[in-house]
Amino acid sequence: MPRLSHCTLFLIVLFVAAAPALAASPRKVTPFTPPDDVNYRTANIQSEGTRLSAELFWPKKPKSEKLPTIILSHGWGGQASLLRADAVAFAQAGYLAVTFDYRGWGASDGRLIPTGEVPESDGNQPVQVAARELREVVDPLDQTTDLLNVIHWVHGEPLCDTSRIGLWGTSYSGGHVVYAAAVDHRVKAIVSQVPALDSRWVTATAGEQKKTFTDATRRAQGELGYPLPGVKEVGNLKGAPIREKMIRYAPVDMADQAPGCAMLFIIAEKEELFDNRDHAIKAHDRAKGPKKIITVPGITHYGVYLQAHKTCLDAAIRWFDEELKK
Repeated sequence: MPRLSHCTLFLIVLFVAAAPALAASPRKVTPFTPPDDVNYRTANIQSEGTRLSAELFWPKKPKSEKLPTIILSHGWGGQASLLRADAVAFAQAGYLAVTFDYRGWGASDGRLIPTGEVPESDGNQPVQVAARELREVVDPLDQTTDLLNVIHWVHGEPLCDTSRIGLWGTSYSGGHVVYAAAVDHRVKAIVSQVPALDSRWVTATAGEQKKTFTDATRRAQGELGYPLPGVKEVGNLKGAPIREKMIRYAPVDMADQAPGCAMLFIIAEKEELFDNRDHAIKAHDRAKGPKKIITVPGITHYGVYLQAHKTCLDAAIRWFDEELKK
């Protein structure tokens, strides 16, 4: 809706059933007390006019005024608060670690969809419009835009050494970090953990293609709205996909577009959600810069968060130490 980008909106937000009313202040981040050796604060980041909630972690006794920086991004249906243990470990290893919620997830605001006509405006005066907040949908193009805007934002942080920025992404965000590195060559290193790197499955079969294009047409015609929060359309994963956006999302084909970025791929030997050969292994083969792939034996996809969590985290820290602390 182009007119929205030119208007200052005073919004009467109409939420879907069971969603909380919008407060005057931003959504509250779940309280957190860091370890004694780690500093912590929250921040807000603007991404296409939507506020993203972020958290920063860094050592209380940093070795320099500027720190190598790691941006961590959560997977499908996750939220930033689940990454605090990883962020603390990066901070204790000497990094400025930044976590954030994608738009419509966790403590971040969601994009606003007008539910009625938007009054005409010259762009200088505020207008009133009824709107619904879009929450808990999975849109890879919106999410990668959010990640790119976090990279822009962190360049303005006094603690950040802008010449040493790395990205850590898990599951669906394992693809996002490859995408971001291909688009923004200021990214020097990434860790892509159990990554899903190709969403073109939405048109891979006649049935999937029919659903994807039918939904896209109905949405463009105004007959179909956006999914409600909490919907599960893909297995047990929370968050419905915006399928027409996924047609254009295949970072597996972009790994060779970041020759100056060191890429580590961590995969599960018994990955059950997709075939590693079509995702991380293919991306690793295409990558042109420093690269490595680690297969964690005996685990399925979610094992990286459970029995293999320390193994994967230690491997990530070693990789960033090698590539960002040279």
